[in-house]
Amino acid sequence: MPNRSRTGDSAVSPERTKVVITGLGETTALGGDVASTWDAMVRGDSGIHLLDDEPWAKELPPLLGGRVRVEPGPGLEHKQRRRLSRTAQFAVTAASEAWNDAGLDDASVPPQRVAVVVSAALGDMTSIIDGWELLKQRGWKRVPPMTVPMSMGNGSAAAVALLVNARVGVHATVNACSSGTQALVTAADLIRRGDADIVVAGGAEAPLHPMVLSSFAAMRALSQRADDPASACRPYDAERDGMVLGEGAGILVLESEQHARERGARIYAELAGVGISSDAYHMVQPEPNGAGTATAVRASLDDAAVSPADVAHFNANGTATVPGDAAEARAVQAVFGDASQGPAVTANKSMTGHSLGAAGAIESITTILALHHGLVPPTRNFTRLDEDLSVDVVHGTPLKLGNEQIIAVKNSAGFGGHNVALTFRGVAARSVD
Repeated sequence: MPNRSRTGDSAVSPERTKVVITGLGETTALGGDVASTWDAMVRGDSGIHLLDDEPWAKELPPLLGGRVRVEPGPGLEHKQRRRLSRTAQFAVTAASEAWNDAGLDDASVPPQRVAVVVSAALGDMTSIIDGWELLKQRGWKRVPPMTVPMSMGNGSAAAVALLVNARVGVHATVNACSSGTQALVTAADLIRRGDADIVVAGGAEAPLHPMVLSSFAAMRALSQRADDPASACRPYDAERDGMVLGEGAGILVLESEQHARERGARIYAELAGVGISSDAYHMVQPEPNGAGTATAVRASLDDAAVSPADVAHFNANGTATVPGDAAEARAVQAVFGDASQGPAVTANKSMTGHSLGAAGAIESITTILALHHGLVPPTRNFTRLDEDLSVDVVHGTPLKLGNEQIIAVKNSAGFGGHNVALTFRGVAARSVD
């Protein structure tokens, strides 16, 4: 099947299979589903709190985090609660919502045409560390038999595959903090190649473990504003001092446009272009000028056959680290021009925290809803940019998009220099016939 190079070296074929989004599901620090999370984002709420009620809290400096607003247990069967890690419980909760939202709960879908791509940056640290503690304290016979399956990186993907009866394949892309976004690239590839009609894809993560938090603290990557949790995560703000970790999951249902139209599905948006690159610069620091990010964004736009001037909205990686936000802002300027020319930029981690492998998928849902509703949520805690940067950061109140503004880009980056960009097209740009 004719396709297009992600580096933009060949022309778009009119015969290429279009990939559309028909279902959304998530659980975040702002809400237990898509609707509640979206409403909270539009209001500019914060899901960040002091983690002072954990049993380990007294042994560590004050730490912040974005716990899921609704615990997953009540929506799961008893066996699932026992055999699924916390990460996988998030994934199954979000996937169930997305599957139902796509109108597939009662549909007859051949399992040989359904695939799953669900990712996590860490797998599930709690399962394996708790198993290790039991081994030390009570001996090997007390280690839960599902410890290894629960902690594996593909555990969430496998659990979602069982939920939707996927037979094409189960994939778990591990690209650090861009894992959830990379999952959507892999899903689009499966559909474009004709391997699947439906792919359930996204990311899940449960990183609020003392070892994970301590590692990021030792790296000096975390915000120190423990006295004011709601104001701690400040993406793009000149006074930013580090990220805040969060937990949750974002799952999307992707389909070929033909399959979606044939079954009369509601279409949120088209995943029109994908772009990937790598910095090959440093394990945890981004390339200072954002060259790798700019490459991925340009490739995504080229894959979608749109120009930078067509883009109305840019959903940033926006971790609130000093070097990370500066590098991304320079990439935005390099691709789109300064603030007067570029798209409206927003950073959702200011409200949810950074959910690592789930972040890109959660933020892709927000990007899609921004197109769907014509409204860009604000960046919380933003007051002013670094003096040498020029990007248009939405803050204070949501920004209404005009009817003609129907292209948006989602950007993600991860440790190791992973860069992934997605270009979404609002359905109004395409005929529904």
